Amino acid sequence: MTTAHHRPHIAPSPGRRVELLLDEGSFVELEEFLGQRPSDDPAGVRPTGSDVVSGYGTVDGRPVAAFATCVPGFGTPLRDTHRRKIVTALDFALKTGCPVIGIHDCGDRRVQDPTGAIGSYGGSYGGSYGEVFRRQAQASGVIPQISLVLGACVGSAAHSPALGDFTVMVDQTSHMLTTATDVIEAVTGEGTGIEELGGARTHNTVSGNAHHLADDAGEAIEYVKTLLSYLPSNNHEQPPAAPDEADLDPCDGEPLLDTVVPETAHQPYDMHEVVEAVLDDGELLETQALFAPNIITGFGSVEGHPAGIVANQPLHLAGCLDIDATEKAARFIRTCDAFNLPVLTFVDVPGFLPGIDQEYRGIGRHCAQLIYAYAEATVPLVTVITRQAHGGTYDVMGSRQLGADLSFAWPTARIGTTGARDAAERGWVDGVIRPSRTRHHIVRGLRALRSKRGTQPPKKHGNIPL
Repeated sequence: MTTAHHRPHIAPSPGRRVELLLDEGSFVELEEFLGQRPSDDPAGVRPTGSDVVSGYGTVDGRPVAAFATCVPGFGTPLRDTHRRKIVTALDFALKTGCPVIGIHDCGDRRVQDPTGAIGSYGGSYGGSYGEVFRRQAQASGVIPQISLVLGACVGSAAHSPALGDFTVMVDQTSHMLTTATDVIEAVTGEGTGIEELGGARTHNTVSGNAHHLADDAGEAIEYVKTLLSYLPSNNHEQPPAAPDEADLDPCDGEPLLDTVVPETAHQPYDMHEVVEAVLDDGELLETQALFAPNIITGFGSVEGHPAGIVANQPLHLAGCLDIDATEKAARFIRTCDAFNLPVLTFVDVPGFLPGIDQEYRGIGRHCAQLIYAYAEATVPLVTVITRQAHGGTYDVMGSRQLGADLSFAWPTARIGTTGARDAAERGWVDGVIRPSRTRHHIVRGLRALRSKRGTQPPKKHGNIPL
């Protein structure tokens, strides 16, 4: 019978994993001795509290809270001591206003095992994960929550990373699945393997549950550190900046933008070239790079100030919007809005992806999510239309009418059947700009918008069309 997870090596202790993530010597453990008493495990005496470590420290000098779950070879369920330690880390992060990083590895036990795993997901241990989930929901949009999956997360353990803002997984090592492979086979007759069902590559390419696929734990940790460098500690702070006033004359790479769009309307080009020409040092940290590649999301800086990037990618599906792309972009925009990052949108979209399957799966509702994300955002929004924005996709992709503070068009742009100059005369865009001067206009626009004060009508919360 196929098991839910196979561990070919002994994993590092949770304490060691936290130390590898944080600055050397900065980790301070919370509730260090909680659960440090002999276990009733017949396999031997083992302190159950050591399976989870929580505390605080620094990453590149910035305060963070962290917890790590790691069960090297025992497959222990989430006991009350484990729950308390995770909740302690989340509470500490909320009280101090710092990001929280969870390192997840919940061991080998199969989800259907009645001796422990089902109990840990709401049975004999009283629904311990429920309290963790509630704390994560309370922290959502208040502090950044990042998950490092360095082993198996089965059953309810898979929900915790999904509740956070970003999930990083390691190829051939990380697994997340709600139901074990042998349960699926027994109930439905569908045979599948652990990698195919819940491996890191699957979640980075098919399900969209992960945001980065790392080759090893070291690369995963470095990605998390870089990600943190673009995010503020909490929703009341601005993202960390290293102000560096830009030279507004075109730099070496920008003149290439005057010829990046092919003369043939249906010929693709790489939108990365456009995005990277606008950002400081051409550096873009992509999120979900392998999922819905017809749209690009990620972080970069302009004059040393972090910003979020959303861009159609003509190299994939001609840049059409489909269900996966709209969900990917909508969640990213809402994350940027929650943590005070301006959003730069680069538009080249021929329309929505046509198809019966897309309609049956509710593409209209999913596009409404993207509309909602742009419309509710109060951070600076700057949009550049490089080639085409046809039909409803013009409205959806950060249009001026949807709330963009500044909207520019290249001379090659067409909004529906309307050329760039006519679109400007009708007030659909603020101006027609030379492609090589795109960074110039974005820099000046973001400078002016740093003092933007946006508000929304008072309400308990909106009802986003999920």
